[in-house]
Amino acid sequence: MTAAELLLLALLVIFTAPYLLWRLMGRRRWAPLVVVQILAGVALGPAIFGRAFPQLHELVFSKEIITALNGIASWAVMLFVWVAGLELDLRQAWQKRGETGIVALLALAVPLAFGVAAAAFLLHTGSHWIGPRGAPWQALLGIGMACAVTALPILVLLMDHMGILRTPLGQRILRYASLDDVAIWAVLALILVNWEQIARQIGFLALFVPAAVLARRVIATAQAQDRWFLGLIWLAACGLAADWAGLHYMVGAFLSGMVLNRQWFGTENVDTFRSHILLAVMPVFFLSTGLRTNWDIRQFDVFIAAGILLAASVAGKLVGMYVAGWLLRWKPREASVIGWLLQTKALIMIIFANVLLDKQIIDPQTFTALLLMAVGSTMLTMPMTMPLLRKLPQYSPS
Repeated sequence: MTAAELLLLALLVIFTAPYLLWRLMGRRRWAPLVVVQILAGVALGPAIFGRAFPQLHELVFSKEIITALNGIASWAVMLFVWVAGLELDLRQAWQKRGETGIVALLALAVPLAFGVAAAAFLLHTGSHWIGPRGAPWQALLGIGMACAVTALPILVLLMDHMGILRTPLGQRILRYASLDDVAIWAVLALILVNWEQIARQIGFLALFVPAAVLARRVIATAQAQDRWFLGLIWLAACGLAADWAGLHYMVGAFLSGMVLNRQWFGTENVDTFRSHILLAVMPVFFLSTGLRTNWDIRQFDVFIAAGILLAASVAGKLVGMYVAGWLLRWKPREASVIGWLLQTKALIMIIFANVLLDKQIIDPQTFTALLLMAVGSTMLTMPMTMPLLRKLPQYSPS
């Protein structure tokens, strides 16, 4: 088969397998399609499909095909993170900064502390959880932050499915998650600080501010049909500059979207663009992520680690929201509903973990445990939230 035919064969598998499984599962009643796509990526990786059918796996996912898929996946996830940055509305968070700040702090700090404790336990059992270029503090902070992440784009999708996205409760939750999204990428930048490249990194951050001011002026005054082209040019430039500085192109992608205004592109257009990215190119990222998992299915270390991290993540979010509810005198069950909705991890945490793996701060086994934790946490969100949501007196789905 030619290289083009092999690439198309790989794409056929990527798009067909998870979609058929999702239909058989009853669609969104159990999990959103993105979760099924992530699980399919793991199943098609070397640990399961590669072990069961090594020759077929080598044919479909040869090194050349993986290289091509990784190129598509990198651009796909940059687009997705850029849109995540566009979706942030920090003005609302600032207007209600007292309440938002308290909740966002507890939603991030408590699961972070639980996650760091879980990571410390794992590292105590052996050093194989740390990557070859990772310092212990980087691994602890990275794993802990992975337990604290909330995936804002997937949270938007799930709340839309539940009919609460445009309600006062939904908008409150978006404010909390938006503020935490900024903190997540700030912590990632801290983890990636490289003293050998510190001059480049300081230079990038120093130049980014005036460049962002200029980009805002140019894009805001451009004609509507030109704004998308200019936005994508700005995205590619920021990604390149951030990666050159050693901060990883994902940091640049998020920053490039965060400084722009979603209304310039049209809220409905941004929602449609995000949906098209999820449909057309993000499944390639999920598959390429699954191909990076490296673990022995006969060994249970990774499953035990995933269970420990999942318990830390779930408990940390719930405890943080119970404390917030007590401080702010929330109505009964609100803390539980918000705590479970903020469990949504999936894409952003997987992107976060991919960066840690790229920089060799964590090893592939830790990456696999985090991936399984993210999937488990996201799959728990809807079945745990819906019964509680129906008992809220102010709940009225749109």
